[in-house]
Amino acid sequence: MAFVTASWNPLGDAFYRKSELYQMSWSLKDGLKDALVGAAPYGGPIAILKEPHRRSPSSRPHLEIYSASGNTLSSFTWKSGTVVHLGWSVCDELLCIQDDGTVLIYDLFGTFRRHFSLGPEVSQSQVMEAKVFHSPYGTGVAIVTSSGRFTVATNIDDLKLRRLPEVPGLQGPPSCWCVLTQDRQTKVLLSNGSELNVLDNTSCIAVTPPGLSPDSGPILQMCVSFSYKYLAVFTKSGLVWTGTSDLREKFSEVDTKMHSAPQQMVWCRRPRAQQPSVVLMWERLLVVAGQCSDTIQFPLDQTSVLVPELDGVRIICGTHQELLQEVPLVSQEIFKIASMSPGALLLEAHREYEKHSQKADEYLREIKDQRVLTEAVTQCVEASGHEWNCTVQKALLRAASFGKCFLSDFSPEVFVSTCRELRVLNAVRDTSVGLPLSHIQFKQMTVQVLIDRLVHRRLYPLAIEICRYLKIPEFQGVSRVLRHWASCKVQQTDLSDEAVARVVCSKVGDSPGVSYSHIAAKAYESGRPELAIQLLEFEARSGEQVPLLLKMKRSHLALSKAVESGDSDLVFTVVTFLKNEMNRGDFFMTLRNQPLALSLYRQFCRVQESQTLKDLLNQDDDHEGLGNFYVSAALREKRTEGRVAALQNAVDEFNKGKNEFNTKATEEEMKLLRFQKKLDEEKGAGLQGLCLQDTMEALLNLGLHKQAEQLYRDFRVPDKRFWWLKLRALAEKHDWEELDKFSRSKKSPIGFLPFVEVCVKNQNESEARKYLQKVSPEQKVRACLLLGDLEAAADVAIERRNEAELGAVLSRCPASNKLLIERLQRATPRK
Repeated sequence: MAFVTASWNPLGDAFYRKSELYQMSWSLKDGLKDALVGAAPYGGPIAILKEPHRRSPSSRPHLEIYSASGNTLSSFTWKSGTVVHLGWSVCDELLCIQDDGTVLIYDLFGTFRRHFSLGPEVSQSQVMEAKVFHSPYGTGVAIVTSSGRFTVATNIDDLKLRRLPEVPGLQGPPSCWCVLTQDRQTKVLLSNGSELNVLDNTSCIAVTPPGLSPDSGPILQMCVSFSYKYLAVFTKSGLVWTGTSDLREKFSEVDTKMHSAPQQMVWCRRPRAQQPSVVLMWERLLVVAGQCSDTIQFPLDQTSVLVPELDGVRIICGTHQELLQEVPLVSQEIFKIASMSPGALLLEAHREYEKHSQKADEYLREIKDQRVLTEAVTQCVEASGHEWNCTVQKALLRAASFGKCFLSDFSPEVFVSTCRELRVLNAVRDTSVGLPLSHIQFKQMTVQVLIDRLVHRRLYPLAIEICRYLKIPEFQGVSRVLRHWASCKVQQTDLSDEAVARVVCSKVGDSPGVSYSHIAAKAYESGRPELAIQLLEFEARSGEQVPLLLKMKRSHLALSKAVESGDSDLVFTVVTFLKNEMNRGDFFMTLRNQPLALSLYRQFCRVQESQTLKDLLNQDDDHEGLGNFYVSAALREKRTEGRVAALQNAVDEFNKGKNEFNTKATEEEMKLLRFQKKLDEEKGAGLQGLCLQDTMEALLNLGLHKQAEQLYRDFRVPDKRFWWLKLRALAEKHDWEELDKFSRSKKSPIGFLPFVEVCVKNQNESEARKYLQKVSPEQKVRACLLLGDLEAAADVAIERRNEAELGAVLSRCPASNKLLIERLQRATPRK
């Protein structure tokens, strides 16, 4: 494979190669001449603004956005101000920075997203130069004005403008400058003659690159590496100085023999590089300068643009695009002429094997004798990832597959993953897609970001195929792609609402992680509310449907969906929204059609808005509810007159509702209140608010027996209840004389055992014995036991020959009273 090394150029201990990525698909008149170009890293899109400084209304410039392969993504006439810089955010959004400090942001397809200003100070002076940079905080913008003042925004998504201090002695913008991100701080590095100035938030410090020749002259150009770790400066004497960006260490100083400032200077460095190098471009010349005194020179036949990448430099011109990078060490070891590395031997062994030559066995034996077969397979697999040519990739992977057949302990994971990743990379590198990612860039970017970039380009079929091929979990892969596809689909106007809803449903189905409410929201934002409603019908979660329906002013439908969900919190949320949005009459009418919502709102009103509850009940002619409402209102009243008035209203409503029981009960409550008020005024009894039974107890305790008996007659209190109340009241007052009179007033409806019980309870056994003779025979044993008279209890139990009573007496007998126990045992019937 001599063609592999044909494009290699030596520089010191390393080799550099230029690999053609694309023959550009665009047709640009005059190429990139007189054009403002902004190209995104990681094989990103390219924006071109032809002749940006034309101000004639009749010849407005055109802004064109292409894929990296030159396929047109969008094109539109630029109608805003003068653009000084084009750059791309980490999300593939185009930033157009104007000379008045306004930054306009567009997506890949030329749709305007938003804009922001870099501050009033900037708008008052002219922006001379701007840079878009990427940092751990996001995408940032830095500009310098005609007065030499710098303004920096570290993150355009969380805009915080910082105006950096003035640079002493600087009149106007510097000859060159760059942005550094170090130690969680963004700084500006600018030239001031042969010195450098470091600008941060609060200070301006003058520094000199260590080891820079004193006669090198002013600094005309500078650049930082992709990782911000390294710095390169170009001086007027043609020297290129390279070192660390903290200016503590010098790498090299190379004389380019060129004394004019280069149009561009960028770093060309890959991870684990053998040497750092810098690429400088003049109008017709490209120079690669490393750590040795030599350089590599490439002639240029047309205007070009350099785009720094993680592992190289993309060179874009009007007809083609190339990638300049250092040849990886593993590739050098395999493809270098006369190489005897394990990978080179294994590749040669496989070639001979395909020719059916016995030399294959000789090469294999040599590898095995050196015990480096595992290393050989690993080298071939690793080298395949660095190659752009599919033929070379296949040759290396077949050699690796051939070699691992002779290994029993080789883990296949790396081989399999590399094969899968290269297949994906070859698919996205295709001209029709235009994402020229290297394997190193792909690893740094991750699969998820690649899928996002394909989705943003609306390459949905390819994104889905990659998700399935790499076996990405559906929630993170296919579903995410379908969600974005559906969101774009509903914004298309060439299909009817029904057709779009049908297509979206058939494609999305019940894919996990896809929210129909999210898709419906996109449809509503695009001015298609009917489509949004149709899509919401497919949303299984009512909690997701309701918020959008409310936003769309479809209040009745939102309430219906909330009721169907059975979620009372969701229903109440909708009811609250409707209350604030509708007039009172429409709101009540809406609730009448939804009993559950009406019930919930009534519960709320009972606690918070009683007057509103009354209005609801009036509107519905709910006399029963109104009656209960007035009863509740009466309970909250403190004055008797207010309570009686409220209860009278309740009686009127219960009468209208023909509820005789509630009417009668309410009238009796009114009667009791009037009675209590009268006694409070006459006797100071303090009866207000008591129920009937408590009122009678209070009267009996106060000795107002006549009044208690009046309540007993007026309210038809059952005899047994009244006798119990009076009995307990007299006993607790120890009014034994009155109790005796009461017992003889008429036949007791509760018997005389309660008399014995209350007397015993109040420690008056002698009084209790007065009533013992009046106790009925069935209760006499219990009465005797209450008094502790076991002999009398035993006599009654034996006389009655009642087994339960005999057992009750026997259980109370102490063990010492053997005669009584024997007597009871003899009387107990034998079984």
